[in-house]
Amino acid sequence: MAEQSSRFVVAVVDDDHSILQSLDYLLESADYAVRLFTSAGALLESGQLPFIDCLISDIDMPGVDGFDLLRRVNAARPGLPAILITGYPERLEGLSSLPGRPPRFFTKPFQGHELLTAVNEAMEASKLSR
Repeated sequence: MAEQSSRFVVAVVDDDHSILQSLDYLLESADYAVRLFTSAGALLESGQLPFIDCLISDIDMPGVDGFDLLRRVNAARPGLPAILITGYPERLEGLSSLPGRPPRFFTKPFQGHELLTAVNEAMEASKLSR
């Protein structure tokens, strides 16, 4: 499934299908290529990690949660821009357990334009650090 495009690729990981659909539409409308995953394991097993430019992940998922996913992604792809989302703001206390600079985060419900701004800023910062 090679994409012949210069568009940035954003991976979205969430076990809520309505969130996946909403973010797919939002990100595609901003001309990002989107890869959707219903679990952290699905992303990790997909072989797509080397090809993504930004990660958006829910924190609260069965199995591997968003914090553990981010630890694994950071080990494989240090510096990959990441944004965490959650419906449980109290879970954001777990950000302090993550190595390095804390990722951006949003609590559900969030404004689509604010998330797009965060993705755009992450992509710009990523381009500058290359």
